[in-house]
Amino acid sequence: MSEATIVNPAYRIETARLVVRCYQPSDAALLADSVRESVEHLKQWMPWAHNEPEPFEHKAKRVLEFRGKFDLGEDYTYGIFNREETRLLGGTGLHTRLGEKQLEIGYWIHKDFVKQGLVTESTAALIKVAFEILHVHRIEIHCDPGNVASAAVPRKLGFTHEGTLRAKTPFLDRWSDTMIWGLLESEYPNSPAVKAEIKAFDAAGNTLL
Repeated sequence: MSEATIVNPAYRIETARLVVRCYQPSDAALLADSVRESVEHLKQWMPWAHNEPEPFEHKAKRVLEFRGKFDLGEDYTYGIFNREETRLLGGTGLHTRLGEKQLEIGYWIHKDFVKQGLVTESTAALIKVAFEILHVHRIEIHCDPGNVASAAVPRKLGFTHEGTLRAKTPFLDRWSDTMIWGLLESEYPNSPAVKAEIKAFDAAGNTLL
């Protein structure tokens, strides 16, 4: 990354209906509640949901790990909260596993908040942060071809379906196919995400966008 590039993306992002922010240690209970309430809904697509229920101390440790990696610039996991920040509606992230100037966005949503456009709203916000603050070259979204709702998000936001890799992703005792969706920096100005109205803040509360 160039010297002008901010190492960490926004710690807090406000959208019309959501607060998307990095986890704090006090969020462990909200995370535990949200996953517990949605575990059967999540099991179809999220391998980690099959490890539930897990002891609360494991959730607390995981939240600390999320925050630690965020602060170190290693990976950026976000919670999706209601505007009052009294409930965790889902999870998302700007994940660094793709390599230099590339990020992958992943997401899950609480069972009570599906089909409300909240994942599209939070994903558009992260796209804006990634291109306008981090100045990445490329963003990818990966999903199972059978997960129609998940695939609808990149489709709505101007991504290109670049291909489906066969038996790419381990899922319990099988390998699942994986759709690869991509959006380039040069394509971002034509993405609906560019029009997302957000406020973004750094760790000290200074406005970034």
